[in-house]
Amino acid sequence: MIGITDASGVSAARRCAAVLTREAGFGETEAGRVAIVVTEAATNLLKHANGGEVLLQTVSAYSVAGREMLALDRGKGIASLGEARRDGYSTAGSPGTGLGAMSRQADVCDIYSIPGKGTAVLAEVWSRPAPHDVSERLRIGAACAPRSGEDVSGDGWEVTRRGSCVVILVVDGLGHGPVAADARREAIRIFRASPALGPGPLVAAIHAGLRSTRGAAVAVSEIDLERGRLTFCGLGNVCAVIVSNSDSRHLVSHNGTAGHAARKIDEFTYPWPDNAMLVQHTDGLTSHWTLDQYPGVMARHPSLVAGVLYRDFKRGHDDVAVVVASGVAR
Repeated sequence: MIGITDASGVSAARRCAAVLTREAGFGETEAGRVAIVVTEAATNLLKHANGGEVLLQTVSAYSVAGREMLALDRGKGIASLGEARRDGYSTAGSPGTGLGAMSRQADVCDIYSIPGKGTAVLAEVWSRPAPHDVSERLRIGAACAPRSGEDVSGDGWEVTRRGSCVVILVVDGLGHGPVAADARREAIRIFRASPALGPGPLVAAIHAGLRSTRGAAVAVSEIDLERGRLTFCGLGNVCAVIVSNSDSRHLVSHNGTAGHAARKIDEFTYPWPDNAMLVQHTDGLTSHWTLDQYPGVMARHPSLVAGVLYRDFKRGHDDVAVVVASGVAR
C-alpha cells in the first residue's frame, strides 16, 4: 500500500511498480504501460481527491504474469464516468488525459464511483496476452495490504482450479510482520503442493505443516460451478459470506489456529446460486460491512468490490486481505 498525500507518494508508487515489473520479467513496453497507469492513477488521487492510496499486487493466469493496481479515495466522486474517460475532460484545470490514458494502456480498466463517497479504480497490465479464465462464470479479485509501518503482510490468498471447481485459500498469519509472513508463505506453499485435496484435507495439511511457525487462521473454499455448490472449511477467524439477491449467509468456521490448536476440522456445504458473490476476509476488516450502500457494485469486477470494502471497513491497525469471487449467470 502506498499512501498518496503529496508528490513524493506519486514517485513512490511509480518506483514500487517498477520493482514489481522487473521482478516479473516484464518487457520494456509492458513495464512502460504499468508506469503510465500507476503514475496517472496516483496523480489523479492527488489532484482530484486530496490523496488516497494505491495497492499493487501480482496476478497470474496460466503462468502469464500481470500487475494489478487499485487506486482508492474518499473524495467527491465522479459525476459522469463517460465524460471522465474522455480526453480533454477535467475538473481540476489539468489536460484531462488521466483516465483516458489509463484505459488505453491497461488490459483491464474498471471504475466504481459514488458522488460524495469516493472512487475506486482498477487497472491490470499483463506481461503478454492473458488467456481467459478457465471458467468465465467465476471471477476472483482481492485487496491486500500490510499493517501500517510494515513492509510485508501475514495475510494473503491463493487460488487453484481443477475442472469445474475453483479452490480459494485465505490465510491470516498470527500477528504481523516477518513472522506472520512466514506462516502465510508456508500455508500457500502447502496449498499449491496439494492441488487434488478438498477443503477439509487441505486445512488439515496446513495445520500439520504450520507447527514450526507462529500459526495462522485459514479458510479454504471450493466452488463447484457445475453442481452449484460451495464447500467450505475454516479454522480461526477468517470471515466468509455468500451474498446473493440481497441476502447474506455467513459460513461456519471453527475456533483454532492452524499449526497449534484445532479441536475440529469440518467441511460444510452450501448452495452456490447463479450470480452469487463470495466475500472472504481476515480480521483486518471489520465484520460489520454491507454492500447495500453501494448500488450496482456486485456487477463490477471483484477486485473493485474488494477495494471498496478495504477502503471503507479496514480497521487500520492490522494486516488485511479481502478476497471476492463473483459468479455470472449460466
